[in-house]
Amino acid sequence: MNVLSNTLAFVFALGVIIFVHEAGHLLVAKAFNVRVLTFSLGFGRRLFGVRRGDTDYRVSLVPLGGYVRLGGEDPAEVDPDDPGEFLNKPRWQRVLVYLAGPAMNVVLAILLIAAVFMVGVEVSAIPDVPPVVGHVVEGSPAARAGLAVGDEVVEIAGKPVDSWDEVQFAFLIAPERAVPLTVLRGGERLALIVTPDKVPKYEFGDAGVLPKQLPTVSAVLAGSPAEAAGLRPGDEIRGVDGRSIGSGNDFVEYVESRPGQALTVEVLREGLSVEVEVVPRLDGKVGRIGVNLSYFQRFGPLESFVQSARFNVQITRQTFQMLGKILTGEVAAKSAFSGPIEIAALSGAAARTGLRSLVQLMGLISISIAILNLLPIPVLDGGQIAILLVESVRRRDLSLRVKERIHQVGFVLIMALMVMVLYFDIVKNAPAGLIPGS
Repeated sequence: MNVLSNTLAFVFALGVIIFVHEAGHLLVAKAFNVRVLTFSLGFGRRLFGVRRGDTDYRVSLVPLGGYVRLGGEDPAEVDPDDPGEFLNKPRWQRVLVYLAGPAMNVVLAILLIAAVFMVGVEVSAIPDVPPVVGHVVEGSPAARAGLAVGDEVVEIAGKPVDSWDEVQFAFLIAPERAVPLTVLRGGERLALIVTPDKVPKYEFGDAGVLPKQLPTVSAVLAGSPAEAAGLRPGDEIRGVDGRSIGSGNDFVEYVESRPGQALTVEVLREGLSVEVEVVPRLDGKVGRIGVNLSYFQRFGPLESFVQSARFNVQITRQTFQMLGKILTGEVAAKSAFSGPIEIAALSGAAARTGLRSLVQLMGLISISIAILNLLPIPVLDGGQIAILLVESVRRRDLSLRVKERIHQVGFVLIMALMVMVLYFDIVKNAPAGLIPGS
């Protein structure tokens, strides 16, 4: 059953992303009066479609991508007297046609992530979460290193830290390698060394530590002490009885241990700090006040787009940092690349979790496809743009022979990359012991 749901979710997610990408090429090409011969979702044999003017809009057999075929894109077939041929257009127009696909993926990523921020996003996914420790897993590398709740990470390997995202990324790319930290605890700077465990399947690092995430009241049960005290959905819990909390677990444990005792709960409500007195009711052997807590935060439409743009910039920066680590051998390529099998599994899992998770994953895939396509690799959009920029500097076209060789090299590189990620997919998803080293 999971195989079917994975496949359907994968086809849907990739179909939307590829459609938007190819639509970018199509729309800009038509805006410059370039003759578009084919707009295809998928590769291979044509399954069905419709012809409008010169363009065959179709769905093809293999749903692993798509393409736009432009009239006169092949130098061997171009008619020098036809103004609708792609290669007869000015170089700047051709650059914009190639750039339009990745640009549309960036727009799609911002729209999808903004939608997630409007519905509600996990606090830890919001850019610029302060680098303050909120929870340390017992027995974890962070616990062994001496990290404690409330510690503020101010430096990693001597470099200043501004957000929790930087802390998480530093652990992520350093499995079983020492990560030196400087933390601020009670006004005192402490030097600690954390050696993250390796997550076997992906070979990422995991230190067993979470940021300070203040829980939000998502629901108040009817007839509960919380309702009587005036707690409301949307209240962000900041502290209790004058002590700050680092996570929802801190708050729950405090309440459970004090049935029948009046507690003063500090909440943030519509930007204002409010204190509410509530008496936990004995439920079995523990105290309960009758609220559901979540770690999700909602933003208004405008702020959602701002946060989404920052989130996508953050993902882009981390992607290039990861590529740099792969090239220097600091991070295994297996841990960073995902192919169709892995993406299908992630899509299926996200779809089973809910539409919000699937939309968020689609946003991440869309920005990743934009980045990949802009890399200066021949055959990809970025490679084509690079060739046009070189020709613009030279003020003359490269020879047909040189272009053929460049495209052959690019094709070999892309095929090698596809084989590599497919192998990584098989290794990561194969039953333990089936493949040596998996």
